[in-house]
Amino acid sequence: MQEPTYEEVAAFLARHSGGTPSDLEPLSGGAWSSAWAYRAGGEELVIRFGRERSWYETDRMAMAFDGPDLPVPQVREVGTTPSGLAYAISVRHHGQFLEDAPVERADAVAPTLTRLLLALYRAPAPPPGTPVMWHPAGAPAHSWREYVLAKLVDEPGSRAHGWRAALDADPKLAALSTAVCDRVGTLIEACPERRDLVHGDLLHGNVLVSPDYRRVQAVISWKCSLRGDFLYDAAWCSVWGPVFYPGIAAVDPLAGLLRDPGLRADETALVDAAVRHHCYELQLGLTHLGWSLRTWKQEHLDATINLLAELLERGPRPSTGS
Repeated sequence: MQEPTYEEVAAFLARHSGGTPSDLEPLSGGAWSSAWAYRAGGEELVIRFGRERSWYETDRMAMAFDGPDLPVPQVREVGTTPSGLAYAISVRHHGQFLEDAPVERADAVAPTLTRLLLALYRAPAPPPGTPVMWHPAGAPAHSWREYVLAKLVDEPGSRAHGWRAALDADPKLAALSTAVCDRVGTLIEACPERRDLVHGDLLHGNVLVSPDYRRVQAVISWKCSLRGDFLYDAAWCSVWGPVFYPGIAAVDPLAGLLRDPGLRADETALVDAAVRHHCYELQLGLTHLGWSLRTWKQEHLDATINLLAELLERGPRPSTGS
């Protein structure tokens, strides 16, 4: 996507609102959207530009999940610019990115992350028969297990397409991939057909927290969200932390969930929890390996290879919260 310039954003907002926006500034963090903060009518707002209108329609639908521990910004408008870019205007929330937390603040981050994961788990249950992909921004999947297994396949048309051929060309990586796929194929039977709310991308600039790391200020960018197993988001943090984010790596998301009395009282929520979490760690790790081969730097590739090898050797995490 060709990101709009400052002048183009200012001109669009002037035409859109009939006046020059004040305090217009670019925001960091978005990998798929260009985001800009501004003031209009006494309000602080954000406008985002991206390729797909469905991304922002999904964000508007996600407002239904808003709550004290799961604050979802209000989306005021979704539309398409004359040049064909999708855009969304939402109320601005302030904070710092969750993944930027330093290691020495892990004691504050851990309960905050646990409350966020629990808020996703406690989102109102959908009607029976709700598909895994509950919104228009993602590809359909017939079941949760099908979704998990499909991510092990090199999808034509994806940004990282071609990673499977790159893996197969390297005997060491091919053996690692085979071991991961075999393990996931064995563990998938333990993964239940749940329909919890899964955000699917809690890091990478999508969660804003307070300066003391003790409150979630906003959860944005819902285009990767799903209806599946709530442990998937915990595994997402467990995998990404060691590769990129030391402050998240210092937190054990699964242990925080295992200690929660409400979850422990649910007779189905934590059955085979460590096995399910391990299955998702491996699937996510291999997915990230594919992305690393096609889009990222050598150090990211090496870190992901080492992580997958460690996961295979370690197996499911000990149930420290039980």
